[in-house]
Amino acid sequence: MTAPDNITSWRDVEATLAAEIRAGSPGPGERLPTEPALMIRFAVGRHSVRRAVAGLEAQGLVQTRQGSGTYVRPAPVLDYRLSERTRFSENLLGQGREPSGRSLGAALLPASPEVARALRLPPEEPVHNLRRLGLADGVPINVSDSYYPARRFPGLGEERGRVESVTALLAAYGVSDYRRLSSTVLTRLPDAEEARLLDQPAGWPVLVVRKVDADLAGVPVAYSETVWAGERVQLSVDHAHAADLGEMPDVVG
Repeated sequence: MTAPDNITSWRDVEATLAAEIRAGSPGPGERLPTEPALMIRFAVGRHSVRRAVAGLEAQGLVQTRQGSGTYVRPAPVLDYRLSERTRFSENLLGQGREPSGRSLGAALLPASPEVARALRLPPEEPVHNLRRLGLADGVPINVSDSYYPARRFPGLGEERGRVESVTALLAAYGVSDYRRLSSTVLTRLPDAEEARLLDQPAGWPVLVVRKVDADLAGVPVAYSETVWAGERVQLSVDHAHAADLGEMPDVVG
């Protein structure tokens, strides 16, 4: 895109970029062009570009990360509640956000030691692995790997494509309801694939939630590890439900 003839000052640069950000291009979490690119586009010097970016920061539209660049501030942070009965769609709809997602693949795998332990299965017992990208208002917020005992849920990978939610999926196998047994939360940097799927810089930390869900008889039905975009989500714990269970989620920094 070339600059209009009347772009002559840093105030004009700031106003033009602010209007584009509010119009969604670049979108939340996306990086602004580099200083040299902006200098060429607007035919101004480095000082004007830096003053314009400073103005955008003062408006709360962008944030600069040392050594990484300047990024459009993400959408309002999602407050995702961890409780005995956590449901993705309910969490988002309750905050006026539109939940959606897409499959990233399904596979039948031998359970790893961690998965087998969480699901109380013999070592290398077959499990369904469902990988999925979760979105809020069309913006990626998490990448999840979920594991289900294959013996109890035959054909689950194919069935997932025909239902809208995990609740409906488990109900199709006779699991009328399920509860969270445990949650472990930790932070780390994303790997390259996670950063790509979450559309965030590799240097931005992610939140990782490892959880076990069980049927009403207390038998584990699912284990998952969900990687959340740390800049877009905060996790909160529903203490009332945790107290009812007699346990609290583990938090690992």
